[in-house]
Amino acid sequence: MGLFDKVMGPKEPEKLTKEEAFAAVGLAAIAADGVITEEEGRGFLVGLYRMKMYKNLNQNQMGNLLNKLINIVQRQGFDALIKLANEGLPADMKESAFAVATDLVFADGDVDVTEQQVMTKIQQMMGIPEAQAMKIIEVMSIKNKG
Repeated sequence: MGLFDKVMGPKEPEKLTKEEAFAAVGLAAIAADGVITEEEGRGFLVGLYRMKMYKNLNQNQMGNLLNKLINIVQRQGFDALIKLANEGLPADMKESAFAVATDLVFADGDVDVTEQQVMTKIQQMMGIPEAQAMKIIEVMSIKNKG
């Protein structure tokens, strides 16, 4: 225990709500290559606002949610963000989050090696069976051909 912990008390481990965790998966996917294109950013926000769990969030709340996730990436990196997302997502939402993230990485028309590696990491950390992940990737590839 450090000096500050003795005075201020131990720091609570970081946790994400299901809303934050779902968004974290998409953010990790689109930011993996170090660049968030306009198409990726727009698709990310539009996709979130279309979902029931985000309908009641105003712009301030959505901004706070995204800032929290960005701060985690900056302080701890993508692996920590993905780990926290996995812990915060209910099991029945993991494939959906992976599908949305896959759709987002296809948004700019190019899935580079870094994005592929992050998506593989997401798939593995969330325990999504490889066969299911491949189906999702195939469908999103077809969806985004145009």
